[in-house]
Amino acid sequence: MSEFALTPVEQQQLAQLHAHLMGGGSLASPFAKEIFLIETHVAGTSHVPIREIEPTLAEGAMLVLRREPENAHDELAILILSGDGRKIGYVPRDRNEILARLMDAGKLLFAHLERKEWKGDWLRVSARVFLREI
Repeated sequence: MSEFALTPVEQQQLAQLHAHLMGGGSLASPFAKEIFLIETHVAGTSHVPIREIEPTLAEGAMLVLRREPENAHDELAILILSGDGRKIGYVPRDRNEILARLMDAGKLLFAHLERKEWKGDWLRVSARVFLREI
């Protein structure tokens, strides 16, 4: 199992969000909605086995965001994981402060893989980050 395996809560949230967004389910409140926050690239894809992971990354796929406050390089770090719990990279440091504060306040943030493109040996992954407000 990956060291970044999704927690049971993250698995449940991902399944509920996926079902809701695909039209097959609903979450607790009829007033629940997704609020688009930012579009960003994923930083650090060159530090993971991205050639191995890339075939499993479909455009439109849901991505899990996980705070990593103990990160030695950035106390506001937000790890980006694929739906199966594989590390893809991070929200870039210059884009993570508000997102981290929202997550620290208990808000549910997630992302959709918007597009991916090979640039030589580097995979540029773009994602749209949403807040799930209930």
